[in-house]
Amino acid sequence: MDRDQIETVSLRWVRRLVVAAFLLVTVLPFWYMLVLSVRPIERLLLDPGSLWVPLSEFTVDTYTEVLRSVDDGGQGFLTFIRNSGLVAVAATALTLIVAIPGAYAVSRLRFFGRRQVNVLFLAVYLFPSIVIAIPLFVVFTRAGLRGSLFGLVLVYISQTLPVSVYMLRNYFETIPISLEESAAIDGAGRLGIIRRVSLPLAAPSIMAVALYDFMIAWNEFLFALLFLVDKPNRWTVSLGLSLLADGVEVPKTVLMAGSVILTLPIVLLFFASERLLTEGLTAGAEKG
Repeated sequence: MDRDQIETVSLRWVRRLVVAAFLLVTVLPFWYMLVLSVRPIERLLLDPGSLWVPLSEFTVDTYTEVLRSVDDGGQGFLTFIRNSGLVAVAATALTLIVAIPGAYAVSRLRFFGRRQVNVLFLAVYLFPSIVIAIPLFVVFTRAGLRGSLFGLVLVYISQTLPVSVYMLRNYFETIPISLEESAAIDGAGRLGIIRRVSLPLAAPSIMAVALYDFMIAWNEFLFALLFLVDKPNRWTVSLGLSLLADGVEVPKTVLMAGSVILTLPIVLLFFASERLLTEGLTAGAEKG
């Protein structure tokens, strides 16, 4: 083997080792959490470091307890999942409804203050969430929206909308403007161009932004605690999980089951949207 072949083979194996290392670091914590969630607490105390679950020890009683209603002696996570799902889906949909035309306008239209608007989108994230938490709490309390899921949706939109517009703007700018000019020559209006040309080509970016918005709304804890602390029937999954973590009488296996329930929807959503996230839909779109 010459030097070039040795370097090629070496780099190939180094890349595989690095990918395997990152995969191990990423998957192992989730796997251990999953293993803990399907073991009886007495077996866990005897062998806490085991990464495998014998069939004789496998149980789903922890998930049954987590999902069962509080009136039946469970933790009531079905209600929390419903609340989190409603909030996350509504916040994601409303954010995209506003962010898509806003990002398109910033990327394609020329107007006074356009450059300053781009800076303001990112300036929102110069301030930590705790700084705006108290003003939002006061405003929403006076408006009668504290303790409601709709008020929480509005708070999440205010958090996700600026970065969503910024991310989509960057992607819209990569779409060849000649495609839109061709559609305009064919008689398409501005809305028709957006619907038939820009949106299909921007599908990967829209999916990525939607996943980001959904993750924020699904996992967020601070604002959910401030707005829903006195409404247990409207708690989200993150609040329910904090209740399990603070409970001394709650077995850690039940806590791990709640953690799996909190994490699994995001993982499934990511793998379901992987094709749109990775596929370059604009490749070869422009005619020569």
